[in-house]
Amino acid sequence: MNFYYPCELVADEDGYLVASFPDVPEAITGGSDRLEAMEMAGDALAVALAGYVNQKREIPTPRAVEAGQELVAVPTVVAAKLALYSAMRAQRITKVELARRLGVSESAVRKLTNPDHRSHIGQVQKALQAVGHNLAIEVTPA
Repeated sequence: MNFYYPCELVADEDGYLVASFPDVPEAITGGSDRLEAMEMAGDALAVALAGYVNQKREIPTPRAVEAGQELVAVPTVVAAKLALYSAMRAQRITKVELARRLGVSESAVRKLTNPDHRSHIGQVQKALQAVGHNLAIEVTPA
């Protein structure tokens, strides 16, 4: 699964750019110019998707980008954690079971699955492998 989502930028009556996501309606932010709005959009998207994890909701699948929309990616470590959360949810793997597979404590797994907690990407990658997934990084033009 990819963790970049189509974003709509719309100027309000004062010229402020409002950024919103059709797939993640909780993520709304903006900026005084395109650069600021896009930077804020990435943060808002990451926070909103962390909310999905905290509420034990399914992570929405991004739709295809349409004309006039921009793609916004969540930070790499957050994307990896969202992938881990989604894989665990789909396979009904508990944090206790993942901890057993990794040979770590359940509290360590709680940190690995928490998008708001700082984790080393290698640790999240190892956890993804323990649930049968690989992490691939894609670099695209900005």
